[in-house]
Amino acid sequence: MRKLIVFNHVTLDGYFVDANGQFRWGYDGNDDPEYQAFVAENASGDGALVFGRKTYELMASYWPTAVADQHSPAVAAGMNNMSKVVFSKTLNEATWKNTRLVKTGLIAEIRKMKSDSGPGMAILGSGSIVAQLARENLIDEYQMMLDPVVLGRGRTMFEALPEPLKLKLIRSRTFKNGKVYLCYTP
Repeated sequence: MRKLIVFNHVTLDGYFVDANGQFRWGYDGNDDPEYQAFVAENASGDGALVFGRKTYELMASYWPTAVADQHSPAVAAGMNNMSKVVFSKTLNEATWKNTRLVKTGLIAEIRKMKSDSGPGMAILGSGSIVAQLARENLIDEYQMMLDPVVLGRGRTMFEALPEPLKLKLIRSRTFKNGKVYLCYTP
């Protein structure tokens, strides 16, 4: 059975995007060499990436570009070569290399994907997908990068959960830029 993880940045006040849906605050501290190595290592996997439409459009507009290749060549190569699945009812096509578009049946498709053999899967961003899959207990690990910033308002990944989601910390790591990696299992 394939493992499904979530990897997202969150602020000290629990938001993964600001009130305008932006993530610019998450790039602060990217000049830390240890942190850069961590990001590059995570992007070099052979798993599959899972996105909702908004995150897909954001990622697809950046990672296949010359700017991304110049600034983060290892991450760009990983992001572009990995298998990707985008869930969207409104997107008409997915043109980013190695991307499959799924228009309906998020829960059923994720259950099917998890039951297949193969490498793990990672959800990046995609808060509405995270919340839906968390309600169905389909997420195996929650990997959060806690960023040293407070927004005051924004969106949480866990909106409308019907009951608390209890998690167990299994590993953590602190970076010189003030970011803290936290990994939890249900």
